[in-house]
Amino acid sequence: MKKYKISKVLFSFLVASFLLSGIAYAADPEVCFESRGMKSEDGEVVGYTIREKRDVEPGWPNIKCSSRTGGVLWWGDPFDETEPMGELPIEADYTYEEAVVKPREAHLTEVIGLFPCADMCHGDPEVVAVPKDTTPRTLVDMHTEKAEKPTDLKHGRGAIWCLDCHSRTNRNKLIDHRGNEISFNQPMKLCGKCHGQIYRDWRDGIHGKRIGMWVPGGKKRWWVCTECHDPHNVQQAPGNRGFAQLQPEPAPELPKGMLNTDHEQEHGHGGGGGGHAAPAAGHAPGLH
Repeated sequence: MKKYKISKVLFSFLVASFLLSGIAYAADPEVCFESRGMKSEDGEVVGYTIREKRDVEPGWPNIKCSSRTGGVLWWGDPFDETEPMGELPIEADYTYEEAVVKPREAHLTEVIGLFPCADMCHGDPEVVAVPKDTTPRTLVDMHTEKAEKPTDLKHGRGAIWCLDCHSRTNRNKLIDHRGNEISFNQPMKLCGKCHGQIYRDWRDGIHGKRIGMWVPGGKKRWWVCTECHDPHNVQQAPGNRGFAQLQPEPAPELPKGMLNTDHEQEHGHGGGGGGHAAPAAGHAPGLH
């Protein structure tokens, strides 16, 4: 009888543990990536900017995640966890609107752990001495993950290395050509010193991404360079991490009553149904 009671208690304990583990598992928040990410083969979402799905108000989530790719499909609150972009030296759309960005320094601190590392290692001369100059030298320890040698960095075709972008004396900051410090929240100031044309296109809204209000002067969130491009691998070396090609989402459902898309096959053949006639001989499309 005593043995039976022990077995019953043990069985109850195992059942309770199983149920509790199931509750804990079910309570795990859904996550997806905003940029530079993917869903691995085992279903884990990995990326540079991982967002956790939560309600900004009852029944209204901050984001919707793709079950296929693990990416953000849309934002319930495009300004969630953003802050003002800050002052920029060149006049552009952001000068006349409420421009916000997702702060990169907080992400580097909380997710990647870059800033504590900088404070504990490069911030202490007894641990890592401050370099006398910016001459390239052999990389050691965790830095070899980015490049075995300074000339192997997949950015600049061997013409630049770490201290051309990172401050020699303050690893928590980037630098411009004159050595002035730049916040990680404003990498466009750094990237623009070499990529001037792309920087101009970004300011004009031709390059990059924005979400939010599209009325003149409205509030918008601007994506900054490092949210889409890996600064240590912008040449799209093995792994395609520089600007990873995103897996496409499934095609949208057809409107009610439409059984197929055969009508689209007529487009461009001049066969009626709104198709465009073929260009006349000697006239190339788009050249007038």
